[in-house]
Amino acid sequence: MEELLEHFRKAEKISTEVIQFAKPLVKADDKILDIAETIENKIRELGGKPAWPVNISINEIAAHYTPEINDTIVLKEGDLVKVDVGVQVNGCPWDRAFTVCVGKKSHPLIEASQKALDEALKTMKTGTKVFEISEVTETTVSNLGFNVVRNLSGHGISQYHQHAHPMIPNSRNTIQDALESGKVYAMEVFSTNGSGVVIESSPTGIFKYHEDKPVRLWEGRKILDIAKKDFDQLPFCKRWIKDISPVKLDMALRQLAEVGAIETYPPLKEKSNGLVAQTEETVII
Repeated sequence: MEELLEHFRKAEKISTEVIQFAKPLVKADDKILDIAETIENKIRELGGKPAWPVNISINEIAAHYTPEINDTIVLKEGDLVKVDVGVQVNGCPWDRAFTVCVGKKSHPLIEASQKALDEALKTMKTGTKVFEISEVTETTVSNLGFNVVRNLSGHGISQYHQHAHPMIPNSRNTIQDALESGKVYAMEVFSTNGSGVVIESSPTGIFKYHEDKPVRLWEGRKILDIAKKDFDQLPFCKRWIKDISPVKLDMALRQLAEVGAIETYPPLKEKSNGLVAQTEETVII
């Protein structure tokens, strides 16, 4: 167990440096493709691996958008940009996220998510129950005049699993699971001026190994092998496997998803098109 925690602590140390490096990159007129790849390269340079593709989700997109292979999206003044960064060492991920309002020093939604995260982290110790953390989170955001995203959650983290038991919802609940000493948890708060519900959007750009399944295309078998061995069964994106025939890439991914060999993570969009801010931190209890 102690060896695993050392991997997590090393991932934390790299993550701290990467987040400081990443924040100034989020500015007007820059392509999100360049930002994501610069951050991912920095993680590798510091001796870690990306635990998943850098998520850059803008305005009403709450999570799970990563740039496509030839993505042309450029940031503009006033965009509310969420950057979710995972660093892994030997399959042990450290999960952090921040939000920038492009061209502004801050934004009320960012302040709400940060304040709620700070308050939630104060409660997180051995024996704290999930419902207690969620109560503090939603109360803090509500008192600042906004909604939490009710169907997004913080979560446990374990080796090779970025989302482990338990889920820690942003909204009030009755979940009795208690935090355990020596375990790793990511608390993330999504604040919105919208209805507080996200729905799946498109295009799907993030995938994850699930299990070995036979597929017809050679490219599909190759992707599955890479996902298992090179990406440590953690999430990946098309940009990371672009050397595979572009003609067959989408078809192979579709086949893999259809047979249940990979999981898919479509972008999550606020249902009423409300703006969303996200702040996230990982802790070892």
